[in-house]
Amino acid sequence: MRRVTYDYTAVTAETVAAEADAALARANELVERAVAPTDDPSFAGTLGQLELAGAEIARGYGRSAFMAHVHPEASVRDAGQAAEEAMNKWRVAILFRDDVHRAVSTFAATLEAQSLDGERRRLLEHWQRDLRRAGHELAPAERAELEALRSRLVELEVAFQRNINEYQDWIEVDRQGLAGLPDDYVARLRAGDAPGTYRVTLDSPELLPFMEAAHDRALREELFRKSWNQAAVQNRPLLSEAVEVRRRIAALLGHATWADYAMEVRMAGGPERVREFYADLLPPLEAAARREVAELAELARADGLADGLQPWDWLYYDARLSRERYRVDKEEIREYLPLDAVIDGMFALTGEVFGLDYRRVEDARAWHPSVLLYEISDRATGELLARFYTDFFPREGKYGHAAAFPIVIAHERLDGSRAVPVNAIVSNFAPASGDRPSLVTHGPHGEIETLWHEFGHILHMSLSQARYTRFSGAETEWDFVEAPSQIMEHWVWQPSVLDRFARHFRTGEPIPRDLVERMEQARWINVGLRAARQVFFGTMDLAIHAAEDSPDLDAAIRDSYAVTQLPYPEGTFMLGGFGHLMGGYDAGYYGYLWAEVIGDDMWSRFAAEGITSPEVGMAYRRAVLEPNGAKSGDDLVESFLGRPASKESYLALRGMGAVPAGSD
Repeated sequence: MRRVTYDYTAVTAETVAAEADAALARANELVERAVAPTDDPSFAGTLGQLELAGAEIARGYGRSAFMAHVHPEASVRDAGQAAEEAMNKWRVAILFRDDVHRAVSTFAATLEAQSLDGERRRLLEHWQRDLRRAGHELAPAERAELEALRSRLVELEVAFQRNINEYQDWIEVDRQGLAGLPDDYVARLRAGDAPGTYRVTLDSPELLPFMEAAHDRALREELFRKSWNQAAVQNRPLLSEAVEVRRRIAALLGHATWADYAMEVRMAGGPERVREFYADLLPPLEAAARREVAELAELARADGLADGLQPWDWLYYDARLSRERYRVDKEEIREYLPLDAVIDGMFALTGEVFGLDYRRVEDARAWHPSVLLYEISDRATGELLARFYTDFFPREGKYGHAAAFPIVIAHERLDGSRAVPVNAIVSNFAPASGDRPSLVTHGPHGEIETLWHEFGHILHMSLSQARYTRFSGAETEWDFVEAPSQIMEHWVWQPSVLDRFARHFRTGEPIPRDLVERMEQARWINVGLRAARQVFFGTMDLAIHAAEDSPDLDAAIRDSYAVTQLPYPEGTFMLGGFGHLMGGYDAGYYGYLWAEVIGDDMWSRFAAEGITSPEVGMAYRRAVLEPNGAKSGDDLVESFLGRPASKESYLALRGMGAVPAGSD
C-alpha cells in the first residue's frame, strides 16, 4: 500500500503555524540559492530554484492555509487564515525583491537563456513579465508604494473571504412555511429557536431547494434578501478599499484601469476584447431572456402576483415550468442519483475516456471522518498520477460553495523525478438522512453538474505534465481555466451515460429513458435567462474594474442586473457575499462564460466523433490537460480542435444557431 503523504488527523493550530513557518523557511532558502552571486548563472540555479521555492509554498499551503477552509475547529481555521495571508504576502514580496530581479535579468542575458525553447522559454518570459508588473522599472518610492499596496490587497482578500466563511444567517419557518418541499429536506433542517420551527440557512443545500420549491412567496423573498445581503456590512468597506487599491496599482504601472492590468496576462488581453465578446452574445441572449421572463411572468400572474415576476420568483417558476411542461420533477430525479453511484459512474466514464484507474485509500488520515482519499493511476502503465480528497458535506465554518483546492502541485524536481500532485474537492451536498443516502440534484447548475465540473478541475490539476509549478495545478490563463470543467458538465446530460449509474436508491431500477429525454428537453428552459445571469456577474465585475474613475458599487450591480430582465432587488448588496471578486476573478468573472464557450466548442469534437471515444479522450488529455499552462489557452484549443475557438457551438446548443450533430 502506498503511503499517505500527510496525517491531517493530527493537525492543530500549532501544527498549522509550524508548517507555514517551515514552508516559508524552505522557500526562502531556495530563493537565496537563486540570487546568490555567481560567475556562471544557469537555468537550474536561477529559475529552477525559484520554481522549487514556489512548490514549497504550495505544499505548505496544503498543510496549513488550506485548513482555513475545511477544518472543523475554529482555532485551526484561524491559524490557517493567518498562514494563508503570510503565504500570499510571500508570493507578492518575492517579485519585489531587487536581488530576484537582478538574478533573473542576469540569467536572461546568458547564451543558455537565449537558446531556451518550449516550456523553459515560456517560464523565463513569465518571470520577466511578472517582475516588470512588480514595478522594477519604477522609481524607488513608487515601487515601495506598489509593494505596500499589493500586501494590503492580500490582507483585504483574506479578510473578505473569512467574513463570508464565518457569516451565518437564516430564516425560521414552521411546517406550513415548508409547504412544497419534500420530507427528507425537512428532516435535514435544524430546529429553530421557537418550538415547532425549522431553520433554513444560506447554505446551498438548503437555500436552492427552498427557492425552487417553497410555496410561501414571502419566505422566499426573505431568504433571497438575506442571501443577497450576506456579509454586506462587514465586506462593503473591504471591497471598496480593494477597488481603490487596485486602481492605484494599475495607475502606478501605467494602465488606465485594473481590468487593463489584470487582463494583460489572460486570453482576452484587455477589456475591449471582452466587450466585443459580450457584444456578440448579448443580442440573442437578451432576446431569449426577454421571452423567457415573459413566459414565467405569465405563470406568476395566473397565481395572482400583482407586482409581477421578482428575483425570488424565477427559480420557483422555472422548476414549475419543468414540471408542468415536461413532467420533470427534481425530487423524483434525485432518487435515481445516489452520490456514491454518481461518483462510481464518473470514475468509470473518465477512466474509460481518459485512460485512468481509481483506487480508494482506506486510511485517508483526513481532517474530517467524512473525507475520503483516492488515487489516480494511468491505466496503460499503472503509474501513480495523483491523489485527491473528497469533502462533500456541509459543516459550520467550512467553505460554503464548491471548489477544487491544490494541496501538492505537480512539478519536476531538480533530479528529474516528479512530485505527485494532491488535490481536494470541497462542496456542500445534502448528507444522508434516515434511510436515504446522499442524493444529488440534476438540472442546469444542479449538484451533479457541480460535482463533474469540480472533478474537471481535479483532472486538470492531476494529469498535468507541465514541468514547473508555474504551469501546473490549474495554472492556465484565468479565462481558460474553467473550460476543462465546463466540458465535463455535458456528460451528465447524455442518456447513455446516465444509463450507466442512475439507479433508484430503493429499488435499483434504472432511470427511465423517457424521463431522461424529458430532462434534456427541460434543460433548455430559460437558457437565455441563465446565460444572462452569467453576463450580469461579468458585466458587473467589468463595470467595477474597467472604470477609470472610482465606481459606484451599487450602480454597478443595479445597471448590470438589467440584462436579466428582472426587477432589481432594492435594499440589497450582493457583492458582500460575492467571493469571486476578492478570490482571483476580479476583472475576470467574464472568464466563466468565456470558458463555457470554449468548453462547448471542445465538446463539439466529442459530439461529432463519439462522446465516450477513448481516441478523442486521449487526444483531449494530451492536447489540453497534460500541457496545462505550458501552452497558452489559444494554443491548447487549437491543438485539440485544429482551429481557434468559436462561439457557434455555444449558440447552437442553446437553440440560437444550427444544432451540431452527434449528441447522444
